[in-house]
Amino acid sequence: MLKLMRLPARLLRRKADSHKGDYGHLFIIAGSSRFSGAAILCAEAALRAGAGLVTLGIPDSINLAVINNKPKEIMTLPLKQTKDGFLSQAGFTKIKSFLKKIDVLIIGPGLGSSKSTFVLIKEIIKAIDIPAVLDADALNALKDNLKLLKNHKGEFILTPHEKELSRLFGLSLELVKKNRKLVAKKYSKYYNSIIVLKGHNSIVTNGIGKTYINKTGNPGMATAGSGDVLSGIIGAFLAQGLESFEAAKFATYIHGLAGDIAAKDKTQIGLIASDIINRIPNALKKCS
Repeated sequence: MLKLMRLPARLLRRKADSHKGDYGHLFIIAGSSRFSGAAILCAEAALRAGAGLVTLGIPDSINLAVINNKPKEIMTLPLKQTKDGFLSQAGFTKIKSFLKKIDVLIIGPGLGSSKSTFVLIKEIIKAIDIPAVLDADALNALKDNLKLLKNHKGEFILTPHEKELSRLFGLSLELVKKNRKLVAKKYSKYYNSIIVLKGHNSIVTNGIGKTYINKTGNPGMATAGSGDVLSGIIGAFLAQGLESFEAAKFATYIHGLAGDIAAKDKTQIGLIASDIINRIPNALKKCS
């Protein structure tokens, strides 16, 4: 039987005179006309994992749909988009101004691969000096401009699965599969970023001495939106003041544990990402 991990006190207990600002303002740049659900899942997971405030930066055309389907506690920031419904580089000025108001950034879930979106992502990464989680299409945008990773100012957490990591760093998928830990550590160190290499026994490493192999989770979590949920939890833990490696480690553990709790009720086959979100409080309680 898996021994439960003890979470840091700041994730379990709050002062009587707390206010929402004590637990961070998380900004999530996500979503497109085809993938609005990724943005909602990420934001809802962040709230359930304790973030004080969560704002979604999304294409203008999906703002109403997101408002009608998201939890009421999530705020939105509608942004300029391309004619195809993807975030446009024309939205950078508004984003740059909003970045002054937040503590942590997540960028990538459901953004798609529009050329204009990729330009926007690169401009944002040049501008930020706060902790950031780079997921999905944010990673895809960087594969031909890795110097942005090398020269970043804020703490970065990269959350690729094996195929995304192989594509990002120009490696064969077979090499990555056979050398998961070695590859994750090497590129984490070189790019001075935390890497969460997702998959069975996800690997969290800073490349210079700290490496964690996660043992929670199950095959039922190989479902649409599960990675968006993980990014939301990581962002929430960063917003609550954990340093980047600890935030990634504990979030990966809680994500898997919530999935295990959900699978007991929903079965692995019937498990969906929303079930994981709904069990985050149960997972946190088990580790208190």
